[in-house]
Amino acid sequence: MPTDALLDRFLTGLTPLGPVAVWAHGSLGGGDYQEGRSDLDLIAVLPRPATARTAWRLGLLHARLREAPLAGRLHCTYLSPDTAADPERRHLTWAHRQLFKRTVTPVTRRELHSFGRVLHGASPDLLLPPVPDAELAEYVVRNERDYWRPAVRRAELWREDVWVDLGLLTFARATVTLRDGRLITKREALDELPALGAPGEVVEDIARRRYGTPAPPAPDWTARRGELTRDYLGPAIDALVAAYS
Repeated sequence: MPTDALLDRFLTGLTPLGPVAVWAHGSLGGGDYQEGRSDLDLIAVLPRPATARTAWRLGLLHARLREAPLAGRLHCTYLSPDTAADPERRHLTWAHRQLFKRTVTPVTRRELHSFGRVLHGASPDLLLPPVPDAELAEYVVRNERDYWRPAVRRAELWREDVWVDLGLLTFARATVTLRDGRLITKREALDELPALGAPGEVVEDIARRRYGTPAPPAPDWTARRGELTRDYLGPAIDALVAAYS
């Protein structure tokens, strides 16, 4: 499989840096991975915090992988044992073919504890503190209120597949997390959406593109799909935030 070959090359290339652990989360950890459609979301724990030289070596590693199948979908955030416990710390990350810094969110941390896949070294429970339910819920509400709700107002975004897919699936996952205190996969989120009142045409469209063989869209479908999604998601987010703030 191209995925296994890419992971093998990545782990081999990372070996000179002496990783303490490498974990997969997201679809790859949760069993919902669709090769060629899903991202490869990884966390690597290096022995020491990243320096400028570390960043250079990691950039070189990812540059050497750039021609490999699926390499553009491989994202990895680099922690160290000394920095892993700080939820506010921004860690060196490779994603979208560039290096930058970002935090490891409470959702990612809970995913790692719940269904993280160990690719190398120690397990997450040995290096990451658990995420309290209150911290997870607060983050989920804030993410819906401060990120997704303002985005709904920008009509141009919702002509793109990625916004429709992630907007609805993230909302369904947020709802289940706040309601039941558990994390679910994107496949499970898709199954939840009809009961949450999401537009059936859009849910079927997501299912075909993620898990089936999509047909070319009708000329007016992209615009109509965006309108349906925004008309549903804005009030739905407002109700969720009001219920759980």
